[in-house]
Amino acid sequence: MTDLKPTPNDCPLPRRRSDFATFNEAIDYAARSEKGLNFHDMRGALQRVYPYSEMRKDALADAHRLVAMGIGKDDRVALVAETGAEFAALFCACVYVGAWPVPLPLPTTFGGKESYIDQLSVQLQSSDPKILLYPAEISEMAFAAAQRQGCEGMDWETFSQQDAPEVALPEASPEDICYLQYSSGSTRFPTGVAVTHKALLHNLFGHADSMDIGYNDRVVSWLPWYHDMGLVGCFLSLIANQVSVDYLRTEHFARRPLAWLDLVSRNEGSTLSYSPTFGYDICARRVSSQTNVAERFDLSRWRLAGNGADMIRPDVMQNFVNAFADAGFKASAFTPSYGLAEATLAVTVMPPGEGIRVELVEEERLSGTRRDLSRPARYRAIVNCGKPLQDMEVEIRGENNAAKGDHQIGKVWCRGPSVMHSYFRNEEATNECLVPGDDGKGDWLDTGDMGYMADGYLFIVGRAKDMIIINGKNHWPQDIEWAVEQLAGFNHGDIAAFSIETENGEEAPAVLVHCRVSDPDERVKLRDQIADKVRSVTGMNCVVELVPPRTLPRTSSGKLSRAKAKKLYLSGEIEPIEVAA
Repeated sequence: MTDLKPTPNDCPLPRRRSDFATFNEAIDYAARSEKGLNFHDMRGALQRVYPYSEMRKDALADAHRLVAMGIGKDDRVALVAETGAEFAALFCACVYVGAWPVPLPLPTTFGGKESYIDQLSVQLQSSDPKILLYPAEISEMAFAAAQRQGCEGMDWETFSQQDAPEVALPEASPEDICYLQYSSGSTRFPTGVAVTHKALLHNLFGHADSMDIGYNDRVVSWLPWYHDMGLVGCFLSLIANQVSVDYLRTEHFARRPLAWLDLVSRNEGSTLSYSPTFGYDICARRVSSQTNVAERFDLSRWRLAGNGADMIRPDVMQNFVNAFADAGFKASAFTPSYGLAEATLAVTVMPPGEGIRVELVEEERLSGTRRDLSRPARYRAIVNCGKPLQDMEVEIRGENNAAKGDHQIGKVWCRGPSVMHSYFRNEEATNECLVPGDDGKGDWLDTGDMGYMADGYLFIVGRAKDMIIINGKNHWPQDIEWAVEQLAGFNHGDIAAFSIETENGEEAPAVLVHCRVSDPDERVKLRDQIADKVRSVTGMNCVVELVPPRTLPRTSSGKLSRAKAKKLYLSGEIEPIEVAA
């Protein structure tokens, strides 16, 4: 394996920035270059070099197999999204056939076998595919889910042995659905976001243009392909913009996070890499004070360190800068962004080189209440998430959907060519968030997020659906969780805050906290300490429940799912640890 050479960063083929009518054309053009996908093992050693030319050849053969199996235009093909050549070729094969690829998650390290079968079954029921294709190592679970739904199930190796007689493939139209993406939003789960070729390519052009992706840029990614940032930003975009990429599997990153930075350091020309906040957090934590980062890492070429998919925490970003400045990492490389699957991926992106810009906003402005003048003012740092992509409109709206001015907090709405077509077979959910514009220029997407605009930049405050409203006052769960995280022994993601109804019918904040303490007396102290901390933030008593580690559920992208945590807690599926009164 040592003689493998990765695909190059540059080649004679003129680079085109997603200016294609369909994604089929993008695949065909990328295959004329020498660039492609490079897959690495847990330690970062190169295992498979997969030029776009080879990917296209395999995709066409797979497309013929799909046609031979009776799969055609507008059929769904569910694909377990393992980071590897098989998924890449199969996704493109579906696009060539006119079928809709439906990326589905791999099993996680928590939840167990039955939980994964249940998750797959629900998404299969929603997407109604003709077949589920999956890696052989999860055959038992995947096949069980396919049987439960009543669709065919087949592992990749068996599929590759099917006949592939050459046939004419259909022409694609820009208005055709290109793929179905399951949103990580937990309140509407499962909702498949239908994305057209036109919407996809508009978004791929928009974020490539906003980040000024150049001829010699190279990407490193560990993000999962079943989430929009991994699929669109770190797979489809690289095809449409002819960029070479080095991949580390998500599960390998989870075991050895610093292998991500090793890849960035070692692979010449690695200039772009994206991560949610927790990825930067875990790397900064893993570097010990004894590590000579200047000797191990070279992050000086890292031009764009993208950050999105969850609330961006400036303290974590600063910790990362502190940990890796000696390795040449520049704070100006941070590139905050805001997006969601319902807008294909990106809505706003920070211009390159501007880094993280923060505004301190008084808490009462965030909650819409007047400050008690007898108490000192409290502030929260709100991160600038950049400017809208080309042809993307962003508005902040308040009551009755009235537009708000600069620095006025409200719901974030957006409109543009990359807004989704619909939620698949879910008209009610579609109509909830897609609202026709009064000017006839297309639908507005109500994102469900809260924020404000300032001088053309978007600042995200939080999720509207997660807001805790008690006695008419709004409390952001992120604030409560952040306060508890400041106590010794807690990590980001150890706390879930939401509101519950108490026995007397009133609402109160509830906090579920991962507990790693076994001594009964220490547990009592910990519970009381947490209650005091939350009281200092909200001014109210709260329900504190200590739960076993790894109990709190996460979305497909690794984010804490407060809505699901609340549901599991109220149903008794999350069992708190007994603590003395």
